[in-house]
Amino acid sequence: MADYGNSSESRLGQRMLWLAAFGLLGGLYMLFSSLDGGSGTVTSVDSNGAVMVVLEQDRNGHYVVEGEINGQAVTFLVDTGATDVALPESAARALGLDFGPRVQVMTAAGPAHAWMTRLDEVTVGGIRRRNVRASITSGEFNGVLLGMSFLKHYNLQQQDGTLVIRVAGSADG
Repeated sequence: MADYGNSSESRLGQRMLWLAAFGLLGGLYMLFSSLDGGSGTVTSVDSNGAVMVVLEQDRNGHYVVEGEINGQAVTFLVDTGATDVALPESAARALGLDFGPRVQVMTAAGPAHAWMTRLDEVTVGGIRRRNVRASITSGEFNGVLLGMSFLKHYNLQQQDGTLVIRVAGSADG
């Protein structure tokens, strides 16, 4: 009777099987990560017909979601403490936004100057809102704050690291 447990060919075969298993698992992980955008964001409709966007907290406890301003892709940081949707000046210029009147605003870092503007359309998941008030800040920061000028039109529910943004009926504002 042959002893397959001690042969070098058997050990090589076992290693190849393990390598193939890890490769398969890695491929499945990448596939499923790409299907949900890797962002922890789900858009769905509940039993009452309400469109809702479900966000998972990131490692830092923030809610980050991909969306659009005037049809152009942006990354939003959900900020219920921000009065308006707020963009850094460089992002506003890249999006071709109009710079309205200059005003003083209160930020987490203290008073700052900003320009008021209107966004033709803001989209997050399956939720779309038109004519959204925004501010363009002179300071630089990463991303765009999704503030209350957008969020106040929707029902927000936060629990156990999940934020649900929900609207009943039409998702168009």
